[in-house]
Order: sequence, then C-alpha cells, then structure tokens
Amino acid sequence: MRRVKQVEQPEALSTGLAEMLRALRRPRELWSTIRDYVGMGRSRRRQPIVDRDGLKQFLETRASHVAQTSLYGYVRTRAGMRYPELFHDDGFIGSINVAKWQMWLACLSDLAVFAGGLLTRDRPEVAARAGAIVHAAVSQILAETGTPSDAGPAFPDTARAVLARIEACDWTTVSDDGEAFVESPPALVRWAPIVDELKQVDEPIVLNSVRFRWQEIRRNLRDLLDPAAVLRDAEAATAEPGDSLARPSTAG
Repeated sequence: MRRVKQVEQPEALSTGLAEMLRALRRPRELWSTIRDYVGMGRSRRRQPIVDRDGLKQFLETRASHVAQTSLYGYVRTRAGMRYPELFHDDGFIGSINVAKWQMWLACLSDLAVFAGGLLTRDRPEVAARAGAIVHAAVSQILAETGTPSDAGPAFPDTARAVLARIEACDWTTVSDDGEAFVESPPALVRWAPIVDELKQVDEPIVLNSVRFRWQEIRRNLRDLLDPAAVLRDAEAATAEPGDSLARPSTAG
C-alpha cells in the first residue's frame, strides 16, 4: 500500500499549490502550470549571465525548478492514481509545504557552491571576490524570501546553514562536475512526505534522480555564465553606496 505521512498541525494550502491542484483535473495543462509556478516558462529566453543580478536570478529560479520538480515528481510516482486525492488532505499539504521549502534551500545551497566554483575556475586569485558575490546573492534571495508561514520551524536554521556553507567554502576546490551537489539529493529523501520504510527502498533511485536533474542546469550555467563580466560588475559596484548585492545580509 502506498502511504504518505500526516502532520499534526497542517499549514494552509498556498495559492501556487491551489493552481496546481486545479491543473490536476486538466492533465495537459499540468506541466505548463508547474513551469509557470517555478518561473521556468518556455516564453522566457535564456540570457547570458553578465552581472550579479543575472546570477541571483539564475540561482533562485533554477533552485526552485529542481526542488519542485524533484519533490512533486517523486510524490506523484509513489502515490500513483491517488496523487490528486492527496491535495484534499490537510496533513499532506502541511508536509509537502515544509518539504518544498527545505528542498529549495538544499538546491540553492548546492547550485550556489557550483556557481562560485565556476566564477573561480582557473583563477584562484579571485576566490575571495567570487565567494563574496555568491554570498551576497544568496543572502539577498533569503532576505527577500523571509521565513514563509508554511515552511515549518526548521526553515531559519536551514537557511543559516546555507550561508554558513558558503562562508566556509574553499572555492578553489569546487570541481566542474556534480560534486558540489551534496545537499539536495538527501534532502528529498529526508523531507518528502513518504513513509520511511518506502523511502529506504527508494533511496538509491531518488538520490540519482536528483543528481540527474542537475545535469542540464550545470550545462546551462556553464554556457550562460560570463565569470569575467560578473566579477567586473561586482568591482564596479564596490564604490556605489547602498548597493544591495554588495552588502550581504543574514537571513533569519
């Protein structure tokens, strides 16, 4: 029997999830809805990343994309025909909202480290500047997000752990492959609202599925990122007072 966990104090159904629930009754529109929900619609053209704003947007949207598609894809696969019914269960809604935000933080952490490695690749002398750029971008993303009401009590601590990982990172050792993506695969196993005995059976497949989802994102970032331009943008901003990305803030 396929089962999902219950929570004692479910959160309210978010607007985005409500839209997804309505789309479940129109299967042809489901994937389009998911793309819109996570900011990955086809109408959006991929632009070269030449400044810190572009890097921040890439980190935020792609982390959301991998988090949402990994989580909902896994739950839908496990639930099968019962998947639409789950969205009528308040306990499930509370659990999946918490999982959604935890998965997003893990994805943001992994992608940010990978991006910092690309900024530093073959140029160890810029490691400190690259780290500051990534830290500032992630800090702003977290500050703008705040602590969502449906994210659960662990969200602030996990957000601080994301920043701590970035602060401690040795950017010169980040490789141009999947080694930076160490948080998001186990986060899906930990937080997905599936009973533990089933997740134990699924774990190898789930871990590999998340790693696979990052392959295209990594290729895109390699193709789009202009490290020299982003570093120049950061240098130009250091003398500009009030620049938000030049002054990282701590979420909490």
